[in-house]
Amino acid sequence: MKRFIPTKQSIKEWLKAISISFFVVLIIRSFFFEISPVSSPSMEKSLMTGDYMFINKLSYGPRLLKTVFSIPFINQRYYSDIVTLPYMRLFGTPDVEINDVVVFNYPLEDEHPVDHRTYFVKRCVALPGDSLKIIDGLVYVNNKLIDKEENLQFNYHFKSDKAIDSTFTTRYHLLEGGKISDNNDYSFTLTKALADTLRSKTFITEIQKNNEKKEMWDEFVFPFNEHYKWNVDNYGTLKIPAKGDTVKLDTLNLCIFERIISAYEGNTLELKGDSIMINGEYRTSYVIKQNYYFMMGDNRHNSQDSRHWGFVPEDHIIGKATRIVFSNDKFYHTGIRWNRIFESIQ
Repeated sequence: MKRFIPTKQSIKEWLKAISISFFVVLIIRSFFFEISPVSSPSMEKSLMTGDYMFINKLSYGPRLLKTVFSIPFINQRYYSDIVTLPYMRLFGTPDVEINDVVVFNYPLEDEHPVDHRTYFVKRCVALPGDSLKIIDGLVYVNNKLIDKEENLQFNYHFKSDKAIDSTFTTRYHLLEGGKISDNNDYSFTLTKALADTLRSKTFITEIQKNNEKKEMWDEFVFPFNEHYKWNVDNYGTLKIPAKGDTVKLDTLNLCIFERIISAYEGNTLELKGDSIMINGEYRTSYVIKQNYYFMMGDNRHNSQDSRHWGFVPEDHIIGKATRIVFSNDKFYHTGIRWNRIFESIQ
């Protein structure tokens, strides 16, 4: 058998082919689509841990390169921000719709450029200019209920006449929660349909959805100010900022707009007594420079979302999650979820 000896010309051809393939993949991943794993249960049952979602970047217009010197495919953290470009997107403003499942960069990672922040996936529940309110866990936009409770999950408390064992939790796929007292009190994350099913069990004596009462202030809920006595179940009313809006500023509502003015739109902000100083000038109003969105997880009591960190700026939006391309059950170690492959994300 004749031994293959690479020549200078063949090495050049191989390098050329590899380079072309690399740049083709890079362009497709940057401007057309990307596949990314789901690593948290915040969107269950729409998206499950172990799913791999197809991100369509054409849905909202591809976001152009921001951090010029980056090493793709290796790690989000390999970059230099010596040269950065302003936010630009093909086809103009992203056409996000209510109930879209949106992939975006996590807004609070201020230590990294926008395009090198962690991927988050949530459902868009309110658009720029909308008025949002949450009543008993359900979302109302412009005074209209937009939620379908059968598609959501909440934490439920129930009491049982006997101990709940692993056979029971496995049968009903009770992945989150467990025993909370020695008196057979349990807390599990359930859909409404599953809660109704468990109510029919004779040994379950009581079952009800956990619900934080109205006017009960949660200090870990945006905008983190006791003037706004909001919690994850009863929240708002909150107006979602839109590009071009002129908002009046005072010491009470500054907590809502603080990150927009400073972190997202690059101004210096200082409070001197009761005076609000923007870029060193006394201001009583501010003009919003880009659109903002309110995102929430379908797993309403187990999701870090806009209720906890506020608005998602337009320049953080990556694309729309449209389909599950692969799914692997990592909790029960049962392997591939064949029934979820190529399933559309609703």
